[in-house]
Amino acid sequence: MSSILPAMLTHLRITFFGVLAAVLLGLPTAAFLIRHERVRRTLFVIIDAIQTVPSLAMLTFVMLVFGLNDTTVIVAIFFYSLFPIIRNTYVGLTSVDKGTIRAGKGIGMTNLQIFSMIRFPLAVPMILTGIRLAVVSALGLATTGVFIGAGGLGMLIWRGIQTRNMRMMLSGAIPVSLLAILFEYAIGLIEKQLLKRQRRSNT
Repeated sequence: MSSILPAMLTHLRITFFGVLAAVLLGLPTAAFLIRHERVRRTLFVIIDAIQTVPSLAMLTFVMLVFGLNDTTVIVAIFFYSLFPIIRNTYVGLTSVDKGTIRAGKGIGMTNLQIFSMIRFPLAVPMILTGIRLAVVSALGLATTGVFIGAGGLGMLIWRGIQTRNMRMMLSGAIPVSLLAILFEYAIGLIEKQLLKRQRRSNT
């Protein structure tokens, strides 16, 4: 069907911008939390609470501010993506071997150098895990955007349900599933390659 490609591109655009916004905020936030334990506990409680909000309720809340459009879905994806990205980044940054950090300090490295040359590179596989979880979740969440006037593959699924057209419904559902599998595999493959490199450098 000629409408599949435009719908898929819209779906990817919504997913990309939502997750990208979460990455741009989540990475520096996780780095900040390393030295601010009290703030971390409070923020994690807030983020955990956001995850419990049903997607349609979240879309409704965001819609009151941004209206019936793609932006509402992008903002909702942003909120839901913060949890895996911030938590996995924080875990990755704080799981770096303390002996390695002490060695860096011993040769005179500054805190910024330790972060950019030791903590962050070693945490990248864990960071990618968070991004992978966020992307797969966002692809599914983007389909619900049809209920607040957003485009994407969810529109084909909803039209197929309304008209009892199985072919149209599958034309939206199958690409969403394939995209989720593709991103899951691709990002997972990058994670494995990075972990292999780290193991080789440690031996």
